[in-house]
Amino acid sequence: MRGVRQRLRTPIATLALVVAGLLTVSSCSGGGPALPGASSGPGAGSTPAVPAPVIKVSPAKGAAKVRPDKPVVVSATGGALEDVSVSSGGKPVEGEFNADRTRWVSTGRLKPAAAYTVTAKAAGEGGPATVTSAFKTLTPARQLRIADITPNVKGETLGIGMPLMVTFDQDVRDKKSVEGALTVTSEKPHTGAWRWISDRQVIYRPSKYWAAHQKVTFNADLQGVRGASDMYGVRNYASTMKIGAAWISTVSVRSHTMVVRKDGKVVKRMPISAGKATTREYTTTNGIHLTMERGNPVTMISPGKKEGDPGYYKEIVNHAVRISSSGEYVHSAPWSVGSQGRANVSHGCINARPDQAKWYYDNFHRGDIVKITGTNRELEWNNGWGFWQMPFKQWRKGSALPQTPKTATPTPTPSAEATDPATPVAPTDQAAVTG
Repeated sequence: MRGVRQRLRTPIATLALVVAGLLTVSSCSGGGPALPGASSGPGAGSTPAVPAPVIKVSPAKGAAKVRPDKPVVVSATGGALEDVSVSSGGKPVEGEFNADRTRWVSTGRLKPAAAYTVTAKAAGEGGPATVTSAFKTLTPARQLRIADITPNVKGETLGIGMPLMVTFDQDVRDKKSVEGALTVTSEKPHTGAWRWISDRQVIYRPSKYWAAHQKVTFNADLQGVRGASDMYGVRNYASTMKIGAAWISTVSVRSHTMVVRKDGKVVKRMPISAGKATTREYTTTNGIHLTMERGNPVTMISPGKKEGDPGYYKEIVNHAVRISSSGEYVHSAPWSVGSQGRANVSHGCINARPDQAKWYYDNFHRGDIVKITGTNRELEWNNGWGFWQMPFKQWRKGSALPQTPKTATPTPTPSAEATDPATPVAPTDQAAVTG
């Protein structure tokens, strides 16, 4: 019996040792068997998450005096921008993304004294992100507006030489910014340039006459444009010029004739009498004139003289079309019919037969060409609308965009048949007939 018991105890003891060993191994492993897929290395279960994209907006949230000519910039790191919205009063601001859509920059100017809301969304490996911001633009101390655009008469047909004259209500100091907001487009291709005549007036003309029978559109996107340190544009402007037929009149002082062509075809030949040229004031100016305005009748008084002085006159003339600020007109002159076609006897104007003067008066358009040859007195480029007297290469130097130096402005000499002194600033649509 003793031998049997011995044989039974040996396997039990061995089993106990094996179980104890297994328990010892299990306790060293960290508390139980590992789950499928779990890591048994150091730091298991502590891998950091990928962060969401970070969106930044400039101007900063809550900014209250933002310059309207500065862009809104939205950028994203750790992802790409999906959508950006900038608006004020329901009106969106245009902008553009860069190639990888990590940056958006506004291309449209902001409105002064306005509240803007910015909303931006981005997506990335770390998930989506959304930002909403708001800011306000400054209220300018002075508002820049356009006081006059010439021409700007609804339904008016204009000549092929017509310039575009823009007059502001404030002195413009930042001419480069303001000029950059002015655009002129035409249905038929052209090259043109602005020239600043003063701090308040800028004039546009093409390098060659406008092509006939087309529309020319002017836009002034002045809203948010800086005109001076404390002055910004507050609204935009637009106007359209309707260019009609090419009316070109050629006046020969020596042969005493005026030939009128429409689209290259002669439609009228007129015997005329020009300035008698006994003095400079009585000499018709030579060069390219533009028709400016008309009157019927117009009172013409000798300049610089009062009643009773030698050479004083006061004449009432009919069917008068102005071609300079110094007093030159094409007008009816029944008193000089005998000299028309043969001699120059006027005080500087182009005298014509009453019936032909009326025909010209009835058919003229502002901006038609009147080219006068045969005298020794040149029309000044700033006498009336004599802008075609200046070569285009020189004209465009008056633009603020190339940053070229200003040139001196000559003063035109009055002709005797004007009642008003010469003025270098072009008349506006509201100017009265001065005679």
